[in-house]
This record gives sequence, C-alpha cells and structure tokens, in this order.
Amino acid sequence: MDYYIIAGEASGDLHAANLMKQLKREDPSARFRVWGGDLMEAQGGVLVKHIRELAYMGFYEVLANLPGIIQNFRLCKKDILEWKPDVLVLVDYPGFNLRMAAFARKHGIRTVYYISPQIWAWKQSRVKKIRRDVDKMLVILPFEKDFYSRFGVDVSFVGHPLLDALEEVERRNDSHHFRTRHQLPASPLVAILPGSRKQEVTRLLGEMAAVAGDFPGHHFVVAGMSSVPRSAYDGVDAPENVSVVFDQTYALLANAEAAMVASGTATLETALFQVPLVVCYKANRVSFWIARRLVKVKYISLVNLIMDRPLVKELIQSAFHKKGVSDELALLLGDSSRRNHILSGYEELRMRLGGPGASHRAARAIAGLAGGASGE
Repeated sequence: MDYYIIAGEASGDLHAANLMKQLKREDPSARFRVWGGDLMEAQGGVLVKHIRELAYMGFYEVLANLPGIIQNFRLCKKDILEWKPDVLVLVDYPGFNLRMAAFARKHGIRTVYYISPQIWAWKQSRVKKIRRDVDKMLVILPFEKDFYSRFGVDVSFVGHPLLDALEEVERRNDSHHFRTRHQLPASPLVAILPGSRKQEVTRLLGEMAAVAGDFPGHHFVVAGMSSVPRSAYDGVDAPENVSVVFDQTYALLANAEAAMVASGTATLETALFQVPLVVCYKANRVSFWIARRLVKVKYISLVNLIMDRPLVKELIQSAFHKKGVSDELALLLGDSSRRNHILSGYEELRMRLGGPGASHRAARAIAGLAGGASGE
C-alpha cells in the first residue's frame, strides 16, 4: 500500500523514520512518498521536500516566509492528488498538517495524525477540525488521550516513540569511541541543545555557549544539526572549551553530565537520558507577546508539563541570561541533592510515558486503516 507522510521538523523526521521501519514489517508492499529529512529518505521514502525548507518558528517568522509557505501548500496538494495514497500520515507540524488534513478529507483520502499538535496548550477550538478531518489520532503523551476523548475524537495512546529511539542508542553507546571520534577531551561533558531551527540557534546559542567560560573544568558540546546552516554555529564567539558536533545529539546526551536545552522535544529527550537540565527559551518579542496571551499551560517544557510540576528550571525571555543559566548549571553539576531530586523525577516521568513499542503500535494502527481504505 502507498503511504504519504508529512513531517516538518527534525524530531518528526526521526519518529516518522522509525514508523516507516515498522510499517515495512506490517506491510511488506509499503511504498512511501514523504516530506521530511534524511532519516525518512534512508527508510525508502521518496523525498518531495526537505525539512530544512520547512521549519519556521514564531508568528513573525511565519509571516515573513508566507509566500514560500503558500507555495509549499500548493505543491503538496498537487502531489497528493497525483500520487493518490491509501493513507495520509501527518506527523506533528500543525500549521501545515491540519490544513492538509482538511484537504485530504475533501478528496476522500483517509488520514492518520501521529504525534498530536499541542492544541491542549492553545487554540483548543482546533479539536473540532481534527474530529471532522482526521480518521484516527495517535497520541504519545498520556494526558492527550483524555483530552481528545472528551471531544469525541477517535484516539489511541500508543506511548512515546522516544523510548524506542533511546533503546537503540543505549545499546550502541560507547563513551570512548564518541570522545575519540570527535576529538573531545576527558573532561566531564555538558551538552548545549540550542534547537533545531536556524532562528532558535541564532537567538539562543551565543548566550548558552558563553556560560562555558564559568566552568573551565568541563567541556561543552553543542548539538549541531545539519538541517541548520553552518553559519548559525560558526558565527558564535564561544570560549575555548566549547565544541560543535553535528547530528549526534543522542550520543552526546548519553555522555553528558548536565545540559542546557532549548524548549521543545529536546527537553524530554534529555530527561529520558537521565541528564539534569536547565530549559532556555527566548522568542521574538512580537511572537512571545502573542503567545503569552494565547497559551493556556503553566510550563513550556514537556518535562514539567507531563509531571505537572516544575521539576526542571525554566529560564524564559528576560530570565534567560548568562548569569541565570550559569547559576542553575552550577547546581546541576555540584549540588547532589538537586541532581538526585531531578533524577528521581525522571524515573517517574519514564513510567508515565509507558514502555517501548510506540512505533510498532502506531504502524499497526496505520496499516490497518490503510488496508481498510484499499478494501483489503
């Protein structure tokens, strides 16, 4: 059967690639046409558009790139109609994917949404469109199932796909090999995760990297992304104990003692690697002003949202500055009670997310829907 999959960010590329791997086991005849990244392409997807051309963040940035976004909509609609997939699989990326769900419904194409947009945080009215346009919702956070069920959406909680991805990394991890390969010293490592979009990296990395000067006994490693232009990393004036390693985020986290992390999926990834972290976030002023009036959640990090308490420190907007980050990092590295409190919370977090197998459970549901659509 034919699967059209749309992911617009690095995390979506990872989880969609793992989903494709499982879909091939469920459906040996599976063919894929995708919007995504290198990982999805490596799983056999015919790549229509790469995520480096799709990742925009913030209200201002979306407006500034509106002509290109409109062109992407037109291309995607035309391509879907020409390929006529058995099922359309949408992976997060709500600004684009919710519109494509509405388009697919009008043309009789069955649609699965895997990894819910965070409409429980803001724009809850979108749930009515999801109920109308999406045939099956596959959610990865435990509280999302109750949210969608209240509105009559056909929803299943499949567990978090990060648990599958991390199992593979834990089996492969070799600290000596990682350090040798990237010419890193024997000093304790601190990870810097400044985001997966150019705008995030440009806005956050300089301040995050500057903190390294306060910790000469540690080596700081920036988790670079090849989907972000190299100039975003090269332009940062960083202390000598800072390196950049590209496309090795999980290997880096497997060897880190602490981390500074931009808000987003990366906070959850870091927590599941049992790395104490401080959350860093600063948006365009206009975007932040709008978001502050629309967002209905108490926290910005997935760790704190799932735990429903401030387990990790969040430094947002004016609170995000070198001294604030440095002070919290000093606690994470030197205060055993602070570290133990966070690590204990991480164990509870993992239990709430369920066990491994999310990608397999999602693939089974999607293959079943596709089979029904094709009349098998």
